[in-house]
Amino acid sequence: MNDSYSARLLDRATPPHIITLILLAGVSALAMNVFLPSLPNMALHFETEYWVLQMSVAAYFAMNAVLQIIIGPISDNLGRRPVILWGLALFTIASVGCVYAPNATVFLLFRMAQAIIVTAMVLSRAIIRDVVTADKAASLIGYVTMGMAVVPMLGPMLGGVLDETFGWQASFWLMAGSGFGMFALCYFDQGETKRATGETLRQQFGHYPELFASPRFWGYSIASGLTSGAFFAYLGGAPYVGTKIFMLSPAVLGFYFGSPAFGYFLGNFVSGRYSTRIGIDNMVFFGALVATLATAASLLVFGVGLGTPASFFGFMTIVGIGNGMTIPNATSGMLSVRPHLAGTASGLGGAIMIGFGAILSALAGIILTGKDSAMPVLWLMVASTAGGLLAAAFVIRRAKAIGA
Repeated sequence: MNDSYSARLLDRATPPHIITLILLAGVSALAMNVFLPSLPNMALHFETEYWVLQMSVAAYFAMNAVLQIIIGPISDNLGRRPVILWGLALFTIASVGCVYAPNATVFLLFRMAQAIIVTAMVLSRAIIRDVVTADKAASLIGYVTMGMAVVPMLGPMLGGVLDETFGWQASFWLMAGSGFGMFALCYFDQGETKRATGETLRQQFGHYPELFASPRFWGYSIASGLTSGAFFAYLGGAPYVGTKIFMLSPAVLGFYFGSPAFGYFLGNFVSGRYSTRIGIDNMVFFGALVATLATAASLLVFGVGLGTPASFFGFMTIVGIGNGMTIPNATSGMLSVRPHLAGTASGLGGAIMIGFGAILSALAGIILTGKDSAMPVLWLMVASTAGGLLAAAFVIRRAKAIGA
């Protein structure tokens, strides 16, 4: 293990090229939201209520969280290459299944099966940690997750164009084609970076208590989960704030809505550029601090009666910068606590983050219902980011205590 990531494109004797890892993360992000503009037409096609098709979002994330817990240990046991290839193959099949589903129930089952693409996100991070040191891993993970920032900005727009031009099925054909293309690329490019352990899967899953017993693992996971929790609360509350409080049209709301992703992209760039120099623990802390200051400033502005759409979404862009600094570095920290369990840690850490996100997103929607102010969701965001900041401070204190 060293400070340089050496890979040659389409050479299975080396780790996968960084371009391949970026594309893996991008395909995983694409599957999350590219089809969302098609939900109304899909409800008409399947002759069902809109909320039934909306369940495809919640069910996907639920399966996503469960799979992250399972995929890590399996890849630590069998190696990264076969798990990624099987994941891409199954994702491609599930995407085609969505196209030809005869009814909404079958569609939802195939949509849940599509969550296997989380393999690409989990293992693209674990592969980096297999090869390089923690600080360098944080830098590379920052660049890889830039793709996960760009795709959610462009995905729904592309999905809307495809729907109007070719019908709702076009988004799922795009996912199927992306899955097949990535399978071919990984087949020829991805060398194995993790040797099989020789343990049974039961023994591999038995390593979870080793992670559970690590205070630093929990510190990194909670710092990542709570700092990003502000963004998930935003996802749950921003549509209500935009339409019910600010009375924005769907077009204007759509313009504002993607602003945090731009901030996340910038934060990822900062991580990629400076994590090696500053250190992952400091970057986690500074990122959480940026997010906390931004949510507190937004709360203050609304508290004195000066809140506007520009201030609400503008401060969320700064929160996105903080997330882009925190998440790659906290992820690298999770994977570094027990390097031999990098895949397990990546999956478990990701599941913890999604779990926090699901709770905060739902809570944001609940506490805003019937309200005429954004203050409730802003208080939730401040509490979440402040909790992430405390977790980041704990990580630094713990590292000094053990001399890490």
